[in-house]
Amino acid sequence: MSTALAMARDADLAVAREVLAAEIAGLSALSAVLDSHFADAVERLATAEGRVVVTGMGKSGHVGRKIAATLASTGTPSLFVHPAEASHGDLGMIVANDVILALSNSGETAELADLVAHSRRFGIGLIAITARADSALATAADVALILPDAPEACPNGLAPTTSTTMQLALGDALAVALLTRKGFTARDFRQFHPGGKLGARLRKVAALMHGGDAVPLAPEATKMDRALIIMTEARFGVLGVTDGQGRLVGVVTDGDLRRAMGPLLLTRTVAEVMTRDPRTIGPDELAAEALHRMNAGTRPITSLFVTDQTGRPVGILHIHDLLRAGVA
Repeated sequence: MSTALAMARDADLAVAREVLAAEIAGLSALSAVLDSHFADAVERLATAEGRVVVTGMGKSGHVGRKIAATLASTGTPSLFVHPAEASHGDLGMIVANDVILALSNSGETAELADLVAHSRRFGIGLIAITARADSALATAADVALILPDAPEACPNGLAPTTSTTMQLALGDALAVALLTRKGFTARDFRQFHPGGKLGARLRKVAALMHGGDAVPLAPEATKMDRALIIMTEARFGVLGVTDGQGRLVGVVTDGDLRRAMGPLLLTRTVAEVMTRDPRTIGPDELAAEALHRMNAGTRPITSLFVTDQTGRPVGILHIHDLLRAGVA
């Protein structure tokens, strides 16, 4: 690599770090100025009987689309309305029970004028995210969330960088505050994210486990010669051990076999060889939780028994099942 190229690469890294430092400073300043107005905004959004209508022009509009998508995917019905399109008929998409979340760094975006006037005329809630408390948007809004005075990361101080990062972070803060207030769970999240790796991680264990005769089980009194046959046929590398009530009380693993190896191994019972109190999971738990339990502790495991509320085994899940499903 030439000296000139190496210097250019070092300069690129320096610029990147300066940008990130500027944006981190902006986020720190934003956190410091949050006050009761944020709580007011959350209250209005949480109690809205309609949808959250997010709007913004230019870069603020791009951020607004992301905020709308985040709100919708976390249990708050939301959509994005382009302010210019709103002036040409899309105002009809906004009804009395909605709340408008309008983004404009200057607070003087001309394209927002008709939308703001519409909200005032029909008594539609208006929340503003802007950097100017004395702007037309902030003055008209029911709640104004004012961004702190933080320099843009652009060396010319012109390209929206720090300001849009603060807008985006504030939108995330609103979304997370709302989902927390509503008690939005991972299971709720699953309803809105059925596809991709995230959807796979949110699938239930029951959808991935092996059940019925595929589950390798043996009573406590079973001799190890029979147990080895059951383990070999099942190909999970593990055997579940059940008590007189059919509850899972232990497992025999390859590791247990190595530790118990000796001339009398085949005459011993599974209860003498097994590891007690194995890790288990319920069929209604999430696949992501199954992966977590497999990897928990100092000794990761590759198979996890699925038990019902009484402790009886109803299935088994192998790490390969999680890999095939895109969970791991």
